Amino acid sequence: MLQKKICLLGAFGVGKTSLVRRYVDTIFSDTYLTTVGVKIDKKVVRAGAEDLALILWDIAGEDEVAAVRVSYLRGAAGYLLVVDGTRPETLDTAESIQRRIVAELGAVPFFVLLNKSDLQEDWALPAARIEALEAEGWTFRRTSAKTGLNVEEAFMELATRLAR
Repeated sequence: MLQKKICLLGAFGVGKTSLVRRYVDTIFSDTYLTTVGVKIDKKVVRAGAEDLALILWDIAGEDEVAAVRVSYLRGAAGYLLVVDGTRPETLDTAESIQRRIVAELGAVPFFVLLNKSDLQEDWALPAARIEALEAEGWTFRRTSAKTGLNVEEAFMELATRLAR
């Protein structure tokens, strides 16, 4: 069975841990738990003609004080950048992380998850900025760890890309 390491990256409080819990355990909790360092989960999925073990690295959030340790990314087949749709500054953090990953590791498959889409009335990401990043090759998916919207689909889309 193939194993693929996938990292979840982004600012603090964007929902990385909640997305992993929704995907792996199909649960959601309103209780906020700060990830310290890295938390690793595993989920076996069917991608194409074979089973694929996804090793999910939920890496502690980043802010102006703490930067993602690039060493955590070594060996990653792909990653998910998570952005909180109600906090535009988390897209700045995602852009910064993306620049560092490309500089350190080169091109690695990734998607950007625009999380918290259930809070549509609080949505604050400028559409023009998303369109500009899409023009640079970024792929966005709107998700909600709370409702489960597009969570399974986003992980499976990345898994399918990695299984090729």
